[in-house]
Amino acid sequence: MPTALAWPDRLIATLDQGLRAVAAPPASTRPSPAAALPEPDLSPKERRTSAALMRVNHAGEIAAQALYSGQSLFARSTATRDLLANAAREERDHLAWCDARIDELGGRVSRLTPLWYAGSFAIGVLAGLRTDADNLGFVRETERQVEAHLRDHLARLPALDTKSAAILTRMAEDEAHHGTTAALAGGAELPAAIRGCMTIGGEFLRRMALIV
Repeated sequence: MPTALAWPDRLIATLDQGLRAVAAPPASTRPSPAAALPEPDLSPKERRTSAALMRVNHAGEIAAQALYSGQSLFARSTATRDLLANAAREERDHLAWCDARIDELGGRVSRLTPLWYAGSFAIGVLAGLRTDADNLGFVRETERQVEAHLRDHLARLPALDTKSAAILTRMAEDEAHHGTTAALAGGAELPAAIRGCMTIGGEFLRRMALIV
């Protein structure tokens, strides 16, 4: 969102972003890494496996949208808000890519999408209320964990599903870049207890989105 907005305007813009993330079809500013690849000849079981994994990643991108919105709302500096806004734009691309791939696979998104958004937004607000160093540290740790999760999903995808693999590979590269950018901007190393809680929360989302 524009950094010149006053706080009440940022709040309105944040609410609008939330409604769009949950209810509107996602649109990307970059072409999907899978766009030029042919559709692989997957078995019905393989298609279900890929669709379920991509559903989890879609839920994760919904959570990312909410986290960045909540963090931006209370970030102290325009530099931090700009960093969060730039990362959020790339996360919206990820959301659109996952959504399109799920549709191609004949799958569905998580039925708990509003819950993922609301819970993650609240966590983002809590992070944003802390110092910018802690706020950026939260980005740094989140992206580290997300990149590891994406690498795990790449190993679990059916071998023939090159389209989903191309998407997850690019997403992992982007997440690593976001984490590095946050660290270079002064993101602090979070305490082990907070990192552990983030791991538990992420695992809960992954397990639930896989089935619901």
